[in-house]
Amino acid sequence: MTHHRVLILGGGFGGLLAAKALRRAPVQVTLLDKRNFHLFQPLLYQVATGPLAAGQVATPLRSILRKQKNTRVLLGEAVDLDPRGRTVLLGDGDRIEYDSLIVATGSESSYFGNNEWQRWAPSLKSMEEATAIRRKILFAFEAAERAKDPEARRAWLTFTIVGAGATGVELAGALAEIATRTLRDEFRSIRPEDAQILILDGSPRVLSAYPEELSAKAERALVRLGVRVRNGTRVTQIDSDGVTFRLPDGTESRMMTRTVLWAGGVMPSDFTRTLAERLGAELDRAGRIQVNPDLTVPGHENIYLAGDIALVRRPDGAALPGVCQVAMQQGVYAARAIIARLRSCRAPRPFQYFNKGEMAVIGRGAAVANIFGVRLSGFLAWFIWLFIHLMYLVNFQSRILVFVQWGFQYLTFSRAQRLITGPGAGAKGVVHQGRPGESREVRAYRDAVPSKGIVS
Repeated sequence: MTHHRVLILGGGFGGLLAAKALRRAPVQVTLLDKRNFHLFQPLLYQVATGPLAAGQVATPLRSILRKQKNTRVLLGEAVDLDPRGRTVLLGDGDRIEYDSLIVATGSESSYFGNNEWQRWAPSLKSMEEATAIRRKILFAFEAAERAKDPEARRAWLTFTIVGAGATGVELAGALAEIATRTLRDEFRSIRPEDAQILILDGSPRVLSAYPEELSAKAERALVRLGVRVRNGTRVTQIDSDGVTFRLPDGTESRMMTRTVLWAGGVMPSDFTRTLAERLGAELDRAGRIQVNPDLTVPGHENIYLAGDIALVRRPDGAALPGVCQVAMQQGVYAARAIIARLRSCRAPRPFQYFNKGEMAVIGRGAAVANIFGVRLSGFLAWFIWLFIHLMYLVNFQSRILVFVQWGFQYLTFSRAQRLITGPGAGAKGVVHQGRPGESREVRAYRDAVPSKGIVS
C-alpha cells in the first residue's frame, strides 16, 4: 500500500508543528528546509545582544523529529512548483513529488523597496543576521574607544533602530542595558553609558498593535532606560554615516550614526511570488496569498498555506498578524485537515484563530503583556514572558541552559556571548569603503607617503 505523501516546505513554527501533528497519521511526511535547524525567532534578539548563544535558540530538525518514523527531513530550497504534476523543484535541480503540500516558508525583512539600505542596516530574521548585529554593536564601542574626534566618537556611540514593533523595542531595551550596565567600567576613553539609543517609527506609538495603555507603559519603560523614541517619523535615507528621516511636520533631519538596526517590517519569502504565479493566485499589498477558510489555495484543494505567506482575515476583515502563534495554529490545522480529508473525504471546519495574547520584554524586570484580554506590565509581565518562552523552546536541554543563563544575567547584568567574530571583525573593519577594511585615515596616509616602488 502506498501512503499518502505530504510535503512540508519550511521548518519554522508552522512547518514543524504540521509535521509533528502528522506523527500518527497513515502518511509519508517529508519536511524540506534550506536550513537544518528550527530557529526560535522570538529569542533571536538575545543572540544579537549577547545573553544567549546560537545553539540555545536553534535545534536541528532531525533531532526534533528523530522518533517520528513516518517523517524524513531533507536539506534543500524549493524554487519552483508544478501543481499539475504535483512536484516541487529544488535549487539543485532535484524534484520531490507530493499528494498534499503544506507551504510554510516564512518571511524575510522588508526594506520597502530600499534594499540598498540592508548594507548599512542589518535586520533580524536569521542566525547570520543576529551574529552580524552583535558584531556591529560591540565593534561600535571599540571604535568609539579609539576615535580621537569627538564627533566621530559620538557617531559611533549613537545607535538607531528603525521600527518600534516588538523586535525594535526589545532590541532597544537590551542595547540600553548593554551600555549602562554590561560595559560599565570596561573602557578608559569613553563612558558606554553615554551612548544614545534612538527608535524611529512611522506609527503614532510604539507597539502599535498593542492596546494604547500597554503601548504607553512600554514607551515610559524605554525612556527610563534612556531610549529616545520618535514616532510618526519616516526614514528617507540610510548610508554609512547616518540616517535621514522626515519628521511629522514634514521637515527632514539628519542623524550621524554608525550603527543602524532594521526592525521596520517583513514580507513573505521570494518563493511566495513563484507560488502565486504557478497557482494563479493574487498577492495582497504585503505579498501574501489569499486562502480559503480551510487554508487551501483557491482551485487547489491539496495545497495548504500557513504562517506569514497566508492571508487570513478575522470576522472584522482585519488580516491575522504574522506572529509565531498564528503560524503554529495554522500548521496544526493544515495537518489535521489533511487527515480529515483522507478519513472522510470531507472538507474540515474553517480555520479559527485563537488569540492567546501578545507580549514584549523591554528590559530587566520590565515587560508588557496582553494575555486573554488581561493587560499586565512590569515584573509580573516579565516573569510570565520568561516562563512562556522557556516552555516554547523545543529542546529540553536548551530550556535548562537558557534558564541558568537568564538567572545569571539577572543577578550580574553579564552577557556571556560578547566575542567579536566573523568577517570584518578585526580592527580593519572600521569603515566600509576603499580597500577591504581600509579606513579613510589609512587611505590618506597612503596618498601622503611617497611610494618606495613596492607593488602590493
